[in-house]
Amino acid sequence: MSVEAIPGGKRRIDRVLDPRFVAGIDRLALKELRKRREDAEAEEEGISYLRRMLQGRIDILRAELLRRTTGSNGAGDVGDLVAGLPRILGDRGASSFNAIPRIRMPLPDGQHRRRLERLVSDETIARLPDLSVEELSRAVELLSREEERVSADRRAVQRVVDALRGELARRYRDGSANVAELLE
Repeated sequence: MSVEAIPGGKRRIDRVLDPRFVAGIDRLALKELRKRREDAEAEEEGISYLRRMLQGRIDILRAELLRRTTGSNGAGDVGDLVAGLPRILGDRGASSFNAIPRIRMPLPDGQHRRRLERLVSDETIARLPDLSVEELSRAVELLSREEERVSADRRAVQRVVDALRGELARRYRDGSANVAELLE
């Protein structure tokens, strides 16, 4: 399911993670710097959404494994699991602080949409009552590995976003960029 960044590739993640994307950012025109920041932020939003979807599936499967291994009901009765979904999928609080609040829900594009479609079309959740503990464990393991790869991609993209935001902040701080231009 994983999609690796391809040097010289045409996808947004390929462009954002290409070292040339941030090379010489101190010499970029302000308009180009902002465009690159927007591209990197859009990539981070898409990959974060995919990561959240993976984490939700993993949480559901782990809860079912726990339910079964602690002797709660049989494999065929998932009523307790369904009743517990708000707790299982509930927001545990923000994991990191971001000074810029994100209100919009990103629409997955390209690669993230395809990965999400494969994830959602997987029948593991639909067949939950029929799966053995071993099958559930294997599914959790596979999804966890995918989540680790997606998280690594996300951290790499976040480093790019940070570099671009840092360069913009430096320009505003030293006066080489004018904040008033943002309002025009």
